[in-house]
Amino acid sequence: MIISPPFLPAEGLTVPAEKWKTDPMMDVVDKFELTYSGVFPIASDRRWHCGMHLVPDCGLGQKEPVRAIADGEVVAYRVAQNAVSDGQKKSDGTNALNSNTSFVLLKHTTDTGEGRTITFYSLYMHLLDLVSMQGLVPQLQPSQAPQNSSPNALPAWLLAETEGVQPGGSKKVYRKDQLGYVGKYHNETHLHFEIFMTEADFTAWFEQNGHKVALGESHPETPASKDYWGHTYFVIPEKSAFVSVPPGMASLNTGGHTPKPFFPALNEGVLGDGNTLYVQTYFSRGERFMRAWIDRGDGTLVALTPDEPIKDKFDEYEYQLYERATKLYGTCPSDGYEMLRFGRILSTDTPSLSAEAQATWLAVPFDQGKVGYINVNQQTVKTLSDADFPFFMDWQKIEDGNTPFDQAGLCGYDELCRITGVSDLQSPDAATLQEFSKEESLKSYVQGQAAVRAKLKGFICHAKSEWDASNNEARYGGLKEPEGFFGKRKDLDPDGYTRFIEFVEQSQFMGQVQVQSGEDNKLWFFHPLAFIRHFRKGGWLSANEFKRIYSDNHYPRNVRPSGEELRSTYLTPLNLATRKFVLATPSRLAHFLGQGAVESAWLMSMQETSMLGTVTAGALHGAAINPASKISESDLGHWYGQVPSEEDLWFKSEKFNSHGGRVAGSYDWKNGNCDKDDAQKFRGRGFKQLTGRSNYASYWLFRGWITRSSFTDSWWNDAAFRRHDRNGMTKTPANIEDPHRVAFIENCIDSGAFYIRVERPKVVQEIDRDTLRAASNDQERNSEREISRAVTYAINGGYIDDARRLEYTHAAKEIICD
Repeated sequence: MIISPPFLPAEGLTVPAEKWKTDPMMDVVDKFELTYSGVFPIASDRRWHCGMHLVPDCGLGQKEPVRAIADGEVVAYRVAQNAVSDGQKKSDGTNALNSNTSFVLLKHTTDTGEGRTITFYSLYMHLLDLVSMQGLVPQLQPSQAPQNSSPNALPAWLLAETEGVQPGGSKKVYRKDQLGYVGKYHNETHLHFEIFMTEADFTAWFEQNGHKVALGESHPETPASKDYWGHTYFVIPEKSAFVSVPPGMASLNTGGHTPKPFFPALNEGVLGDGNTLYVQTYFSRGERFMRAWIDRGDGTLVALTPDEPIKDKFDEYEYQLYERATKLYGTCPSDGYEMLRFGRILSTDTPSLSAEAQATWLAVPFDQGKVGYINVNQQTVKTLSDADFPFFMDWQKIEDGNTPFDQAGLCGYDELCRITGVSDLQSPDAATLQEFSKEESLKSYVQGQAAVRAKLKGFICHAKSEWDASNNEARYGGLKEPEGFFGKRKDLDPDGYTRFIEFVEQSQFMGQVQVQSGEDNKLWFFHPLAFIRHFRKGGWLSANEFKRIYSDNHYPRNVRPSGEELRSTYLTPLNLATRKFVLATPSRLAHFLGQGAVESAWLMSMQETSMLGTVTAGALHGAAINPASKISESDLGHWYGQVPSEEDLWFKSEKFNSHGGRVAGSYDWKNGNCDKDDAQKFRGRGFKQLTGRSNYASYWLFRGWITRSSFTDSWWNDAAFRRHDRNGMTKTPANIEDPHRVAFIENCIDSGAFYIRVERPKVVQEIDRDTLRAASNDQERNSEREISRAVTYAINGGYIDDARRLEYTHAAKEIICD
């Protein structure tokens, strides 16, 4: 799922200096919340509030458009000609038009993991009316409004007054498309923004589909499923021991000119009886960061890293993950890479590493000011991810039995204190407070304490929508009781309550839309920005998102397999590979896909093809594609060339295309090739066209398919190799009899990601210099071009096809990045 907030201010696109900050856009938009009126899930009058109020504070005021947070379909919308009045009067005695009733309701169905599809809704309420936009829109809209939604302008259907609520029909929107501008309610400028799920959709994602999310579980277990995304979490039990240096690893270092210890000496200690440690780890721009909380037995979590996460003592931990995996897990560095990456092996149920060889020593904070090493690969340590919504990250369901809201939807002060676990410094006795005092105390408690609002972000509330008119009597009926607001004013204003309900109903719409709530009309509501921030950690491309990037217009009309078939075949392997190799962040993913589009011809060429033509003086001038080279080696059952009749001169010749352009030199005696068939045997395969025996050997070693002792390192440095004298070589090349495994579906993307992270380790460091959006001005375009060329050079040692690589990367960034 690719998801973003409803505002995209320019400040959020600035790469923060602090590497531990992973989402600068959300850091900026978080500040737009109106904490004095529209906090989720409690309004300023103590009533249940199913969304939050946001006002962009970026110097643009109402010129900052409201945008769709994800690709979706329009469920319903309303475009009002004018604002309405809540009864307030202007100085001339007429009603003030101070409340907007326009809205857009979207439904989003997208993928969050393998076999994991989520459906949720987003609501954008109190959008500006047409009359108020008349002076605004001409400055921002083209003369002819687009018929469909767009990131650059409002569509025509949102610029035409509607008679009440309109069904969405077949209308679709894409992430970042404009939906309107911020309006008002009760004369307060804000966007009311919601995210919710229906009963059935909530159950399907959180409790079914092979992965029961540990939401609400106070004693979570390591999930049996392979669904993982976001950050890694460890639950470490009492009496667990931490060491200064893992046993037998005191001298282990990275090698090279300036050796650094993999395990610099830290602290040792033991968790006390009844203590439980909760640790969060994640990677960001080359480093590994950690947060930790300890429960000393009373159920209260105390932060051991209160201000900001701490960085691993080993610099560039993420950039050097492969070196660490290779030295610690020589039998199968790929399995070891996953242990260091995820805390468990996700790619297989039958790892190549033995259970004993899977020990994973990580540095984690375990007490105030103390960090030590612990083997997290032991049965007593539980491993989770953000896919599990761990309770110690404040996620909790609020429903019958633990809700702070009464039947009238009013939040109780003492009940809220109990659920949040945050004490009020004033600690008033709730039992002695009058109603107005309760309201003021609750407002002070929520608005005055950031710790309370942080807890509220984790509330997932089962409740009725405030836009459901059938709930009005239960929600507002108390106002007409003798002690209620309108009850006390009945003699002065006998129709006050009726007018109030009529005003409220002008904004309500749930009875007129196709949203299937439960039998009691309840839905599941999330803190909108917390939901978005959480799922932005995923990076799992959905089928629709992938189709937008690798769109049908890149494929010949009659190509087989078709573009749709190719995307369907490779989407899951792509997601698994980018997740494993930490390539799922927006910039990294955009470059990976843009470069891969050239290397793999938009997935059409997972094995290098050859040409038929004329051979002259060691050069082959191609005239047409050799159809034999296009046959899938999976179908052949062997590598193309293994059978003598399949010998193909293209690979061992200097190559020219049908237009006379030079393609490449001979592959003979290059990249470790040294036997008669090597040029063809180790032709380019996979998403990044892995080429040459030496590159294949690196990948085979990584996967544990060959052992290092079976060949001589750097056999291409043999003097006889340099003379092209195979019989005279004393060094033994790696023996690989099944090179076509690279082209297998499960390996082709993995090998490409491996090549980027391992064979060309500078690639990701170059990408990490890039901006967080597609270039939109000359300065940004120059920078984007320079970085794309640097990435191209880091991959290929040259600037082959650099213009197309930049074009495709830029296009991917427009869809993936904010």
